[in-house]
Parts: sequence; structure tokens; C-alpha cells
Amino acid sequence: MPEPLEGPLEDRLERLPVVGTRLSFEGRVWDVRTDEVDLGEAGVVVRDYVEHTGAVAILALDEQDRAVVIQQYRHPVGAFDWEIPAGLLDVDGEAPHLSAARELHEEADLTAGSWSTLVDHWASPGGSSEGLRIFLARDLAEVPEAERHERHGEELGMPVRRVPLDDLVAGVLEGRLHSPTLVIAVLAAHALRGRGWVGLRPADAPWPARSRGRSRD
Repeated sequence: MPEPLEGPLEDRLERLPVVGTRLSFEGRVWDVRTDEVDLGEAGVVVRDYVEHTGAVAILALDEQDRAVVIQQYRHPVGAFDWEIPAGLLDVDGEAPHLSAARELHEEADLTAGSWSTLVDHWASPGGSSEGLRIFLARDLAEVPEAERHERHGEELGMPVRRVPLDDLVAGVLEGRLHSPTLVIAVLAAHALRGRGWVGLRPADAPWPARSRGRSRD
């Protein structure tokens, strides 16, 4: 029988040797890389995966416990889904919490006086390197009209709503809301709120599981 585990579960960050690699596809936002990975006794296997720069998302809660959500068209799933504001970590040297503040400004016309790390996750660890950090933003304020970001492309005319956190939890559990980042964010916030927000980490908390970003051959 396996030996019992001691202490809390924690993912082990350990990259196995890569004996061969090539860039199979270079995209606008992400690439596809093909690696030959040495698994030791299991031999060498070939893995194709999305090489991603990483991203941040924001669960912005107002004084009435309403979360800010946006609606965007997502072509791969053929749906206008409800999401929380989010964006890529594509500015060199920009701290993740500052990227999050920029995205909240650009996508929701809001600033926040209080920032915390809510939860970290991998978008799809079997097929993508994307690491995503979700922040909790509170003490919200509207960006003055003259300072608002001018939206273009898929963000043009993007609906923005404030929805009670409990209604979002119900939407997730009833199968009406499907964005993975929204699902993770609202369930994590619901759990932490029930604990009096004990367990929130600082906005600049260490992030060892962050995506390594895109590389080039």
C-alpha cells in the first residue's frame, strides 16, 4: 500500500528532461510546441501543447457584493459567454496585479482601492502552459468619462453588468454559466466569504506556477 501523505496536498513543480523540441505553430496570441519528454522508465513521449504567455483575471466586488461581469463572443464554442474581466500577461516587466488593474480599467471602466490574490489555476494543464491568477478587487470607483479606454474589435459594445455573487453561484451550479475563470472565481469567493475572507493572499503573493511564457526557436 502507498505510504500515507503528510501535510496538505501541494502540486510538485518539477519539469522532466526535454530531449527535443520544436515550434509547430506560431499564432497571434499563443503557439503550439512539440516536445520529446523523457519520462524515465516510461520512456520518451511526444507532447503537443499550447505555449501561452499567461493571464490575469479580476473578480471585482462592489459594496453590495455584486460582481462585475462582461459578455464576449467566443468563436471556438460559438457562444456569447459571461466572464469576468481578464487579459494576457503580455507587457514585459509588468507585475501581475498591475496588469489586472489595467485590464479592469480597460474592460470595465473601474479602479479598485483594495487588491488581493483570490486563486491561481492552470487553464488546461494537459494541453496548455497557461497559468492564470484571479484577483479580488474591492473599493471600486468609476473611471472618469474622459479617461476611459476606447474599445475596439471584439470589445466594441461589450455588455458590462453587476450581478450579486449568490446569483452567479446559482448560475454556475445550474449549468447556465460556463466560463472556467468565472466558475473558479465565484466559487472561490463564495467559499472565502463564508470564512470571513480568511485565506486571501496579498496581491503580490509569490506565484511559482506562473506560465513561463512563449519562447522562440
